[in-house]
Amino acid sequence: MTNLIWELDYYSRPILDEQQKKLWEVVICESPMGVDRTSESLFRYAQFCPGTQVNSGWLRGAIAEAMAQSGQTPLKIRFFRRQMTNMITKACKDLGLVAQPSRRTYALHQWLQERTESFYPAQPGYQPGQGSLITSAVVYPLSDPEPLPDALIGQKWAFVTLESQVFAEMAEWAIDFSEAFPLSMIGLDSDAKIPGVVLFSSRALPMAGWMSGLEMAFLKVEVQPIGLLSKALPARLMLETGMNDRWILAPLPTPQLQAEAENFESAKQKVQRVHFIAVQSHPEAESFAGFWLLQELNLA
Repeated sequence: MTNLIWELDYYSRPILDEQQKKLWEVVICESPMGVDRTSESLFRYAQFCPGTQVNSGWLRGAIAEAMAQSGQTPLKIRFFRRQMTNMITKACKDLGLVAQPSRRTYALHQWLQERTESFYPAQPGYQPGQGSLITSAVVYPLSDPEPLPDALIGQKWAFVTLESQVFAEMAEWAIDFSEAFPLSMIGLDSDAKIPGVVLFSSRALPMAGWMSGLEMAFLKVEVQPIGLLSKALPARLMLETGMNDRWILAPLPTPQLQAEAENFESAKQKVQRVHFIAVQSHPEAESFAGFWLLQELNLA
């Protein structure tokens, strides 16, 4: 499977060992890559690590063991925890793997929540009240937003909504570039309304191809742009990628656009911040040059 991607976390857990030292753990899971996967069908691997053995060499061995168990080699390994960047990057490099800082660790986020709620509390030495396992010092400083390349700016765009049940057929849609995940993993109802943005461009395929090279995270409406000149800038629609990269998709200069943007953000909150971005050549097109299902994770 050439497009196999894994998601990884390596960090201390709210569990003390026999010497009253915090246990560490590596957890690895497969990115779904499509709506037709289930959590049960995704590869998962977890191993505790003594606090005295925390280093890139131990992690390298754990990743190698995970590959041996799965019988596969991932194209890249996504991780979200900033302070572990050097150790994770070195362990992956030593194995000839690409380590990718990412906010697109949806399956990992879901699994860590499950383990926090049910698995860790059942372990000997569990220490309650340790705060959030997921949001522990993972935030990267925001970068200054960049405009889209001139050749890729869409001629038109629109806020749209799709019922979650239509995504069950996404594998059958004509799409050139895409990535998605099963909404069942999030637990959304089949009639939930998923908000999104569609970009229309005569250069739809180059635009989608360029976007496929980014580590897509989420869309966000920035009501008050950050910076010294923010008072002179209108609200705007942002595309967040990687760990802290931001792209200006469109300004929102009118009250009508700002109202639509507020409705978009409100709709996101109702469906656990799940949404999508699509690229088409024109509004009547029956295919997509690009389509990405997204979720804004709470990593702050």
